[in-house]
Amino acid sequence: MATPSTPKRPPRIGLALGGGAARGFAHVGVIQVLEEAGIRPDYVVGTSAGSLVASLYASGKTGAQLQQVAETMEEAAFTDWTLPLFNRGMLRGEALARYVNAAVGNRLIENMALPLGIVATDLNSGQGMLFQRGDTGTAVRASSAVPAVFQPVKISGHEYVDGGLVSPVPVRFARQMGAELVIAVDISSAPEGNPAGDTLQILLQTFAIMGKSINNYELREADLVVRPALAGVKSADFTARRRAIEAGRAAMQQLLPRLQAELLAKAR
Repeated sequence: MATPSTPKRPPRIGLALGGGAARGFAHVGVIQVLEEAGIRPDYVVGTSAGSLVASLYASGKTGAQLQQVAETMEEAAFTDWTLPLFNRGMLRGEALARYVNAAVGNRLIENMALPLGIVATDLNSGQGMLFQRGDTGTAVRASSAVPAVFQPVKISGHEYVDGGLVSPVPVRFARQMGAELVIAVDISSAPEGNPAGDTLQILLQTFAIMGKSINNYELREADLVVRPALAGVKSADFTARRRAIEAGRAAMQQLLPRLQAELLAKAR
Protein backbone atom coordinates (compact mmCIF):
# COMPACT_ATOMS: atom_id res chain seq x y z
CA MET A 1 0.00 0.00 0.00
CA ALA A 2 1.43 3.38 -1.03
CA THR A 3 2.27 5.80 1.75
CA PRO A 4 0.41 9.09 1.27
CA SER A 5 2.80 11.90 0.45
CA THR A 6 3.19 14.74 2.92
CA PRO A 7 1.77 18.01 1.58
CA LYS A 8 4.51 20.44 0.67
CA ARG A 9 4.99 23.51 2.80
CA PRO A 10 4.98 26.80 0.89
CA PRO A 11 8.08 28.98 1.32
CA ARG A 12 8.03 31.70 3.95
CA ILE A 13 7.48 34.93 2.00
CA GLY A 14 9.20 38.21 2.78
CA LEU A 15 7.96 41.48 1.29
CA ALA A 16 10.75 44.10 1.09
CA LEU A 17 9.45 47.62 0.47
CA GLY A 18 12.00 50.17 -0.73
CA GLY A 19 12.38 53.89 -0.19
CA GLY A 20 11.34 56.64 -2.57
CA ALA A 21 9.37 59.25 -0.62
CA ALA A 22 6.02 60.01 -2.34
CA ARG A 23 6.63 57.21 -4.85
CA GLY A 24 5.98 54.88 -1.91
CA PHE A 25 2.25 54.98 -2.64
CA ALA A 26 3.05 52.34 -5.31
CA HIS A 27 3.60 49.82 -2.49
CA VAL A 28 -0.13 49.99 -1.77
CA GLY A 29 -0.98 48.76 -5.27
CA VAL A 30 1.49 45.87 -4.99
CA ILE A 31 -0.04 44.77 -1.68
CA GLN A 32 -3.56 44.97 -3.13
CA VAL A 33 -2.71 42.60 -6.00
CA LEU A 34 -1.01 40.12 -3.64
CA GLU A 35 -4.08 40.22 -1.39
CA GLU A 36 -6.45 39.64 -4.32
CA ALA A 37 -4.35 36.64 -5.38
CA GLY A 38 -4.53 35.15 -1.88
CA ILE A 39 -0.79 35.63 -1.28
CA ARG A 40 0.01 36.86 2.23
CA PRO A 41 3.62 37.54 3.19
CA ASP A 42 4.98 36.00 6.38
CA TYR A 43 7.25 39.01 6.97
CA VAL A 44 7.24 42.61 5.82
CA VAL A 45 10.24 44.92 6.06
CA GLY A 46 10.61 48.48 4.86
CA THR A 47 13.09 51.27 4.33
CA SER A 48 12.12 54.95 4.50
CA ALA A 49 8.76 55.37 2.70
CA GLY A 50 8.57 51.58 2.57
CA SER A 51 8.76 51.44 6.37
CA LEU A 52 5.64 53.60 6.64
CA VAL A 53 3.61 51.36 4.32
CA ALA A 54 5.07 48.22 5.93
CA SER A 55 3.98 49.41 9.38
CA LEU A 56 0.43 50.15 8.28
CA TYR A 57 0.18 46.79 6.50
CA ALA A 58 1.69 44.87 9.42
CA SER A 59 -0.85 46.46 11.77
CA GLY A 60 -3.59 44.56 9.94
CA LYS A 61 -4.82 47.07 7.38
CA THR A 62 -6.19 45.63 4.13
CA GLY A 63 -5.25 46.85 0.68
CA ALA A 64 -8.47 48.88 0.51
CA GLN A 65 -7.78 50.44 3.91
CA LEU A 66 -4.22 51.28 2.85
CA GLN A 67 -5.58 53.09 -0.21
CA GLN A 68 -8.01 55.02 1.96
CA VAL A 69 -5.14 56.10 4.22
CA ALA A 70 -3.05 57.07 1.18
CA GLU A 71 -5.81 59.13 -0.39
CA THR A 72 -6.60 61.03 2.82
CA MET A 73 -2.99 61.53 3.92
CA GLU A 74 -2.04 65.19 4.22
CA GLU A 75 1.63 66.09 3.82
CA ALA A 76 1.17 68.76 6.48
CA ALA A 77 0.29 66.06 9.02
CA PHE A 78 3.94 65.05 9.33
CA THR A 79 5.72 68.30 8.47
CA ASP A 80 7.22 69.96 11.55
CA TRP A 81 9.77 72.63 10.66
CA THR A 82 12.74 73.43 12.89
CA LEU A 83 14.43 76.74 13.64
CA PRO A 84 17.00 77.21 10.86
CA LEU A 85 19.99 78.16 13.02
CA PHE A 86 19.78 75.45 15.68
CA ASN A 87 19.11 72.17 13.94
CA ARG A 88 20.58 69.31 11.91
CA GLY A 89 17.67 69.03 9.52
CA MET A 90 14.75 71.08 8.23
CA LEU A 91 12.14 68.79 9.81
CA ARG A 92 12.12 67.29 13.30
CA GLY A 93 10.18 64.18 12.31
CA GLU A 94 8.20 64.02 15.55
CA ALA A 95 4.96 64.66 13.66
CA LEU A 96 5.69 61.67 11.40
CA ALA A 97 6.20 59.44 14.45
CA ARG A 98 2.90 60.61 15.97
CA TYR A 99 1.09 60.06 12.68
CA VAL A 100 2.40 56.49 12.36
CA ASN A 101 1.61 55.54 15.95
CA ALA A 102 -1.94 56.87 15.62
CA ALA A 103 -2.40 54.96 12.34
CA VAL A 104 -1.24 51.64 13.83
CA GLY A 105 -3.22 52.00 17.05
CA ASN A 106 -0.05 52.65 19.09
CA ARG A 107 1.11 49.06 18.65
CA LEU A 108 4.77 48.30 19.26
CA ILE A 109 6.71 46.70 16.40
CA GLU A 110 6.72 43.31 18.15
CA ASN A 111 2.93 43.39 18.63
CA MET A 112 1.94 43.72 14.98
CA ALA A 113 -0.41 41.26 13.28
CA LEU A 114 2.37 40.49 10.78
CA PRO A 115 6.09 40.27 11.70
CA LEU A 116 7.53 43.70 10.92
CA GLY A 117 11.05 44.97 10.32
CA ILE A 118 12.11 48.61 9.93
CA VAL A 119 15.56 49.50 8.58
CA ALA A 120 17.58 52.58 9.53
CA THR A 121 21.26 53.54 9.32
CA ASP A 122 23.43 53.96 12.42
CA LEU A 123 24.98 57.40 11.92
CA ASN A 124 28.10 56.52 13.92
CA SER A 125 28.97 53.08 12.48
CA GLY A 126 27.37 53.41 9.05
CA GLN A 127 25.76 50.00 9.53
CA GLY A 128 22.16 49.10 8.82
CA MET A 129 19.93 48.42 11.83
CA LEU A 130 16.85 46.19 11.68
CA PHE A 131 14.27 47.23 14.26
CA GLN A 132 11.96 44.37 15.25
CA ARG A 133 11.00 45.71 18.66
CA GLY A 134 10.11 49.08 20.12
CA ASP A 135 8.12 52.17 19.25
CA THR A 136 6.85 51.89 15.69
CA GLY A 137 6.58 55.61 14.97
CA THR A 138 10.08 56.34 16.24
CA ALA A 139 11.56 53.55 14.11
CA VAL A 140 9.73 54.80 10.99
CA ARG A 141 10.91 58.31 11.79
CA ALA A 142 14.52 57.04 11.95
CA SER A 143 14.16 54.98 8.77
CA SER A 144 12.83 58.06 6.95
CA ALA A 145 15.32 60.61 8.30
CA VAL A 146 16.86 61.79 5.02
CA PRO A 147 20.05 63.67 6.02
CA ALA A 148 19.64 67.47 5.97
CA VAL A 149 15.87 67.07 5.52
CA PHE A 150 15.02 65.34 8.81
CA GLN A 151 17.00 65.53 12.03
CA PRO A 152 18.80 62.31 13.07
CA VAL A 153 16.79 60.21 15.53
CA LYS A 154 18.24 58.98 18.82
CA ILE A 155 17.22 55.47 19.93
CA SER A 156 18.91 53.75 22.90
CA GLY A 157 21.87 56.11 22.76
CA HIS A 158 22.49 55.72 19.02
CA GLU A 159 21.65 58.23 16.30
CA TYR A 160 19.94 56.95 13.16
CA VAL A 161 19.22 58.33 9.70
CA ASP A 162 17.46 57.07 6.57
CA GLY A 163 17.82 53.34 5.95
CA GLY A 164 18.20 53.99 2.23
CA LEU A 165 21.85 54.91 2.79
CA VAL A 166 22.69 51.23 3.33
CA SER A 167 19.64 49.29 2.15
CA PRO A 168 17.37 51.10 -0.35
CA VAL A 169 15.31 47.90 -0.78
CA PRO A 170 15.86 45.72 2.32
CA VAL A 171 16.18 42.27 0.71
CA ARG A 172 18.91 40.95 3.01
CA PHE A 173 16.97 42.07 6.07
CA ALA A 174 13.92 40.13 4.83
CA ARG A 175 16.20 37.07 4.66
CA GLN A 176 17.49 37.84 8.15
CA MET A 177 13.91 37.80 9.44
CA GLY A 178 13.44 34.28 8.04
CA ALA A 179 12.11 34.75 4.50
CA GLU A 180 12.78 31.93 2.03
CA LEU A 181 11.29 33.81 -0.92
CA VAL A 182 11.70 37.58 -1.13
CA ILE A 183 9.51 39.92 -3.17
CA ALA A 184 11.39 43.22 -3.51
CA VAL A 185 9.55 46.38 -4.53
CA ASP A 186 11.95 48.91 -6.06
CA ILE A 187 10.49 52.41 -6.37
CA SER A 188 13.82 54.21 -6.79
CA SER A 189 14.08 56.76 -9.55
CA ALA A 190 16.68 57.75 -12.10
CA PRO A 191 17.51 61.48 -12.20
CA GLU A 192 14.90 63.29 -14.28
CA GLY A 193 14.84 66.85 -15.54
CA ASN A 194 16.36 69.83 -13.80
CA PRO A 195 15.47 70.23 -10.12
CA ALA A 196 17.18 73.65 -9.93
CA GLY A 197 15.53 75.92 -7.40
CA ASP A 198 13.84 73.06 -5.53
CA THR A 199 16.10 72.26 -2.58
CA LEU A 200 14.08 69.27 -1.39
CA GLN A 201 14.01 67.70 -4.86
CA ILE A 202 17.78 68.20 -5.23
CA LEU A 203 18.39 66.46 -1.89
CA LEU A 204 16.10 63.55 -2.72
CA GLN A 205 17.60 63.17 -6.19
CA THR A 206 21.15 63.21 -4.81
CA PHE A 207 20.13 60.59 -2.26
CA ALA A 208 18.68 58.37 -5.01
CA ILE A 209 21.90 58.58 -7.02
CA MET A 210 23.97 57.58 -3.97
CA GLY A 211 21.82 54.51 -3.36
CA LYS A 212 21.72 53.25 -6.94
CA SER A 213 24.80 50.99 -6.87
CA ILE A 214 23.90 49.60 -3.43
CA ASN A 215 20.40 48.93 -4.70
CA ASN A 216 21.55 46.98 -7.75
CA TYR A 217 23.76 44.77 -5.57
CA GLU A 218 21.06 43.94 -3.04
CA LEU A 219 18.28 43.36 -5.57
CA ARG A 220 20.27 40.46 -7.04
CA GLU A 221 19.44 38.57 -3.85
CA ALA A 222 15.66 38.88 -4.36
CA ASP A 223 13.53 36.13 -5.92
CA LEU A 224 11.24 38.65 -7.58
CA VAL A 225 11.83 42.35 -8.19
CA VAL A 226 8.76 44.51 -8.79
CA ARG A 227 9.51 47.83 -10.49
CA PRO A 228 6.40 50.01 -10.86
CA ALA A 229 6.50 52.35 -13.88
CA LEU A 230 6.90 55.66 -12.06
CA ALA A 231 8.65 57.77 -14.69
CA GLY A 232 7.77 61.40 -14.11
CA VAL A 233 6.58 60.85 -10.52
CA LYS A 234 9.01 62.85 -8.42
CA SER A 235 9.94 61.86 -4.89
CA ALA A 236 8.38 65.02 -3.46
CA ASP A 237 5.15 64.84 -5.50
CA PHE A 238 2.33 63.85 -3.15
CA THR A 239 -0.31 64.72 -5.75
CA ALA A 240 0.46 61.63 -7.87
CA ARG A 241 -0.62 59.10 -5.23
CA ARG A 242 -3.40 57.47 -7.31
CA ARG A 243 -1.10 57.17 -10.31
CA ALA A 244 1.56 55.56 -8.10
CA ILE A 245 -0.93 53.06 -6.64
CA GLU A 246 -2.07 52.05 -10.13
CA ALA A 247 1.56 51.68 -11.24
CA GLY A 248 2.15 49.32 -8.32
CA ARG A 249 -0.91 47.29 -9.23
CA ALA A 250 0.08 46.99 -12.89
CA ALA A 251 3.65 45.95 -12.10
CA MET A 252 2.58 43.25 -9.63
CA GLN A 253 -0.17 41.91 -11.90
CA GLN A 254 2.36 41.49 -14.70
CA LEU A 255 4.67 39.43 -12.46
CA LEU A 256 1.96 37.40 -10.71
CA PRO A 257 2.34 34.27 -12.92
CA ARG A 258 6.08 34.26 -12.28
CA LEU A 259 5.56 34.66 -8.54
CA GLN A 260 3.08 31.78 -8.46
CA ALA A 261 5.60 29.60 -10.32
CA GLU A 262 8.34 30.58 -7.83
CA LEU A 263 6.06 29.67 -4.92
CA LEU A 264 5.47 26.20 -6.38
CA ALA A 265 9.15 25.68 -7.13
CA LYS A 266 10.24 26.62 -3.60
CA ALA A 267 7.61 24.54 -1.78
CA ARG A 268 9.21 21.92 0.48
